[in-house]
Amino acid sequence: MYVPKEAQPKKGGGAAKAKDGEKGGKRKIVAQNKKARHDYAIIDTYEAGLVLTGTEVKSLRQGRASLVDGFVQVDRGEAWLHNAHIPEYSQGSWTNHSARRKRKLLLHREEIDKLSVKADETGHTVVPLAIYFKDGRAKAEIALARGKKEYDKRQTLREKQDRRESDRAIAAAKRRQRGA
Repeated sequence: MYVPKEAQPKKGGGAAKAKDGEKGGKRKIVAQNKKARHDYAIIDTYEAGLVLTGTEVKSLRQGRASLVDGFVQVDRGEAWLHNAHIPEYSQGSWTNHSARRKRKLLLHREEIDKLSVKADETGHTVVPLAIYFKDGRAKAEIALARGKKEYDKRQTLREKQDRRESDRAIAAAKRRQRGA
């Protein structure tokens, strides 16, 4: 007798539920700061929660945000995200938010202390890398970074270009082998 797959009982019982609801679920990226990875050498990354208003969340869910000018600052034991641009919600009313307001980041005390000490060192800064939704909650990926010199940037671009050329050469050699 044929039983459709939807009607068949799931194997493993209740313990075999999807892992998405647990820690480490899927990420839906809203905005990325690609320029930060070019301009800075990333030392360490952190995941921080964001304190947002309702219209900011709705605007993020529409996929509208920019982190280009954003930076993180620790002030009186709290981490704040400055200059991240989340545009006003199109259907918002008087409850709409200001687009470039500073937003509080939710981090553990040890992480804030570590960021504060490292950011005070010369040449180090804390930059946002991405804003995304994880298990329905807005998160920000921030990084402790050190500014690159111009020759470091050129070296990185050269390595990337060399890697791309070698991958192309390998792919072409494989195509020739299959054809022969």
